[in-house]
Amino acid sequence: MQGCAAKRASTLLRKTADIDLGTVRADEIHRAQAVLAGGVDSPVRAGKPVGAPTPFLARGTGSRVIDTHGREYIDYLCAYGPVLLGHGDQRIASAAQRAMLEGAVLGATHPQEVRLAERVRWRFPTMERVRFVSTGTEACMSAVRVARAFTRRQKFIRFEGCYHGHSDEMIFSAGASSLSVPSLAAGVTRAVAASVVVVPFNDANAVAHALREHAGEIAAIIVEPVCANMGLCMPEAEFLERLREESTAAGTLLIFDEVITGLRLGPGGAQARYGVAPDLTCIGKTVGGGLPIAAFGGRTDVMEVLAPQGQVFVGGTFSGNPACVAAAHALLDALEADPSVYDRLERTAARLAGGLQQIIDALGFGFTVVQCASMVDFMFRRGEPHRDMAHARQADAQAYARYYNAMLERGILLPPSQMELMFLTAAHSDDDVDATLEAAHEALS
Repeated sequence: MQGCAAKRASTLLRKTADIDLGTVRADEIHRAQAVLAGGVDSPVRAGKPVGAPTPFLARGTGSRVIDTHGREYIDYLCAYGPVLLGHGDQRIASAAQRAMLEGAVLGATHPQEVRLAERVRWRFPTMERVRFVSTGTEACMSAVRVARAFTRRQKFIRFEGCYHGHSDEMIFSAGASSLSVPSLAAGVTRAVAASVVVVPFNDANAVAHALREHAGEIAAIIVEPVCANMGLCMPEAEFLERLREESTAAGTLLIFDEVITGLRLGPGGAQARYGVAPDLTCIGKTVGGGLPIAAFGGRTDVMEVLAPQGQVFVGGTFSGNPACVAAAHALLDALEADPSVYDRLERTAARLAGGLQQIIDALGFGFTVVQCASMVDFMFRRGEPHRDMAHARQADAQAYARYYNAMLERGILLPPSQMELMFLTAAHSDDDVDATLEAAHEALS
């Protein structure tokens, strides 16, 4: 399985062999901790589950990232999902640069913002009316606010292990690397916690029970249709359909958080793949081609509660700014110019998943590799793929930490938490996959 990718990575690693990287990295970490809260701007980057922060990265090109000491890694972190075409894509960079030169932010509606909304609606027909924001966190908390105003109800249902951003009502009992609890120690008040009903993912009966128990009180159900924040957790048969049925019967809005799945699962996201139409949809990450832009949208009558038509205020200085909008247009242009990109992504991801499964089976570990579109994952847990957060907690975190560090030594960058997963880009090649499988075989052995 030796490929040229592995040879290039190992060559770069040898070039820095004479550097005491432990000491140099400790200096970098100390410097960051002296000025950044906790030394990072996002907690997962601190790498607590794997024993050390991720390498300090200087740049990325295609499927590779390079740290501050010139060490090159095949990247499966991919910024936790936004990078779809590959790092440093010239089409996106050029479009953003042109927009920057014409005014990065203008404070008024501009034509390309409107055209982008039209293109989003074409790909996601359920998003009849769209509002742009800057992050997935904003999109999800705004969608819930809209649902409350439309239904005149206070509570909402979400699922343990799903991550919908770091707003107060979303951060506890969530996935990703938050591990927050509903307490003042985590900055969450009792009043906030009381407005949220958390149930297990893939348990439609628990949803039905919650809707009966809180009859007339539930404004919305928000869900990641494919959960990518407690490892890769797939919806079981009929789960999403049951959510649609139960929410309709209860007069409750169904919100799909497609911040990750959006353009990763295909042109129309998870809702197109599974044929389930939500009332509101949140998108982000991939949409901006690496720049911060997100959106939420849905039925016209629901979105009319937003100001200036209604009383719900959702706005932001950088919402729909020209630079990020230009990057989003460039991404969509690239996808439309190459209709086969999703097939290639699926094929490359399936090749990686299949190779990992063969290695795991040959070594007798009993782990199951899960793959959906350009996302790949396995947990250090025997048996069938996990179906909820309780199952995800059964995975051996220490074993993952050893695996992560062994892969890092071999020039493969994985997410620094078992709750995250591997993302591929259109720039990942067969050579990358071969080098990754060789490294995985050595690391797991």
